[in-house]
Amino acid sequence: MSEQKTAKTLPACPVETTLTLIGDKWKVLILRDLMPGTKRFGELKRSIGSVSQKVLTAQLRDMEEGGLVLRRVYAEVPPRVEYSLTDLGRSLKPILDAMQNWGEKYKAEN
Repeated sequence: MSEQKTAKTLPACPVETTLTLIGDKWKVLILRDLMPGTKRFGELKRSIGSVSQKVLTAQLRDMEEGGLVLRRVYAEVPPRVEYSLTDLGRSLKPILDAMQNWGEKYKAEN
């Protein structure tokens, strides 16, 4: 993301900035499923579950624009597209780990 765009479109609050980038349910699940490594679109759709192709495509594009996901297109027939996390996307691992730990604790207590 360019500095000019960041300054114009992201909120001043750091928490709100993070939520802007990953606050959607599907984005968090995309991050979770890409943490282990690269996946093709179909693999990602199957691993996430009930997300529609249209929504998944939109979320991936948004995450690519935000610098979290790298989209690699191979010139093959049929075309092969792979998604992976950028270094910035991988830097969210501690946040996802904390969410997982909190969720496990919550489920154990309720």
